[in-house]
Amino acid sequence: MIPFSHTFFRTSFGFWLLSFFVLTATVSCSQDQQARVKDGVQAALPDALTKAGGPQPTLDSVYVVRYMSTEPRFKTQIDWAKKFYKARDFRLGWFRNHELVPQAETMLGVIGKAADEGLNPKDYQVVDFAPLLKELEAAKNDTTRRNALEKKIDVALSATYFNYASDFYRGTVDPRAIKSIDWDVKRNKVKLHKALMTILKERESTYGYYDFEPLHPEYDRLKKALADYRELERKGGWPTIPAGTSLRPGASSPAVAALRGRLLGPDAAAPAPAETPAVAVSNKPGQPASPAPAAQVYDPQLVAAVKEFQQLNGLKPDGVVGGETLRELNVPLGQRIQQIMMNMERWRWIPKKFEPDYLLVNIPEYTLHIVEDGKEAFKMPVIVGKKLNATPIFSDKVEFVVLAPYWNVPWSIIDKELRPKLAANPQATLDRLDMEVVKGWGAKATPVNASSIDWANLQQKDWKYTLRRRPGPKNDLGNVKFIFPNSNDIYLHDTPNDQLFSQTKRGFSHGCVRVAEPLRLAEYLLRDKAGWDAQAINDAIATRQEKYVTLPEKLPVYLVYFTTWVDDAGKLHFRDDIYGHDKALAKEYFN
Repeated sequence: MIPFSHTFFRTSFGFWLLSFFVLTATVSCSQDQQARVKDGVQAALPDALTKAGGPQPTLDSVYVVRYMSTEPRFKTQIDWAKKFYKARDFRLGWFRNHELVPQAETMLGVIGKAADEGLNPKDYQVVDFAPLLKELEAAKNDTTRRNALEKKIDVALSATYFNYASDFYRGTVDPRAIKSIDWDVKRNKVKLHKALMTILKERESTYGYYDFEPLHPEYDRLKKALADYRELERKGGWPTIPAGTSLRPGASSPAVAALRGRLLGPDAAAPAPAETPAVAVSNKPGQPASPAPAAQVYDPQLVAAVKEFQQLNGLKPDGVVGGETLRELNVPLGQRIQQIMMNMERWRWIPKKFEPDYLLVNIPEYTLHIVEDGKEAFKMPVIVGKKLNATPIFSDKVEFVVLAPYWNVPWSIIDKELRPKLAANPQATLDRLDMEVVKGWGAKATPVNASSIDWANLQQKDWKYTLRRRPGPKNDLGNVKFIFPNSNDIYLHDTPNDQLFSQTKRGFSHGCVRVAEPLRLAEYLLRDKAGWDAQAINDAIATRQEKYVTLPEKLPVYLVYFTTWVDDAGKLHFRDDIYGHDKALAKEYFN
């Protein structure tokens, strides 16, 4: 094994200079004075002259660029390397007095375990450092050769770090560069050159760069789940439940053994006969039925395991095996491993730190999480866009709560759904739908005679008005909406169709996000706004007059897309790839 530290002797020039001053001082000094003079001289001399091997070599930007340009994987990291070396006046980063710092060994060890992060170690093992270090050891008495090797090794280590850290902290895929991935959440702004300075103990940071730690605990939980699933894969994976299996609690089937092995593990034993309800199995006609073997009975313990599985996979927890439950049970283990890896990748795209308070909608989970002081205060079900009207993934800030809102009808609905009715009888249609056409916005909006519009031949480029539904029980936005101004015209809102929240898969909207408890959310967001308690909110809604209320502080909101995660109890959840974003990411990530 090649050692990562090398001890070099002082240069003869350094010894000569130091000896000269000490010898001169001894002519007229006592021993105590001599010691003080010696210490003072050492403090005054340049550090490089008091250490073994003479001055540490330095770099320049030309050297850094030239070296990194020769390797495609390093070439994309040149800007980080230039920032790193410029910040240190082009001093070497990985050597101290001609000795490699221990962080070099740590980094190469971390890279060797890159597979634990869902990354490929070979992508980062670009340089073979063993022969370089062996050559460096042999050249310790050849100052010129040694300095040249130190420079080369130093830049190679920095380039290797940036190559790995770029993927580890910022992701291997740029989601903004691939339209099909659809991810416009604000960027992760990790400054890799400062992260490296933190690793080398040249600056302080609140982040775990020192130990090459991930930025988010949610990522770390997925990393542990990845390790568990890979171990399960090494042991042979999980059994497949026979196609066509249909089981209700208490039933009996040969498929039960596979189901028990799938959910309770290969060593799980069937309950003792006395603990298992007898299930009659018919024999030949005319003969009495005989009890089914205990191992084939779908017993309460296994029913409970199925219900938990259904809950963790976003299914109705009824304990019935078949249909969607059977499909989810038989998803291949390798596919689940890839799903975990892709969601770890998404966590690399997330900003390195969330604000203390924020809202987070996880679209595949159909859930809004309200976070306060870094902890979830409460959550609620939501309805998101159907596949053809997918809710976009982005981040913004909630600025307004709108009470008794109008619903401005999108052009797509006017064009595809309402045009024939409006063309046939515009005013009667508007009266029936409790709608109106206006010109202008807000309090300055003025009514327009709907009959004056040629609805049959209307084109979007000629549409200069707003078709809106008045506040009230028929309004598609319900009683409240929550606005975070954005180019997608997406917001959170109430809905009069509360019955849809009872569905486990809730992709029903035209893109906006409907929340199950809008009044609770409004009261929470306005809790620090004087004069806006629950009673005031309800009174304002009752007037059926649209009212904008500005939040005391803008609140960050994230609309994200995670199809697997580990909850606080350590349970691993999976959800359907409802918009096909996993499929799009897989093409990039695994290629």
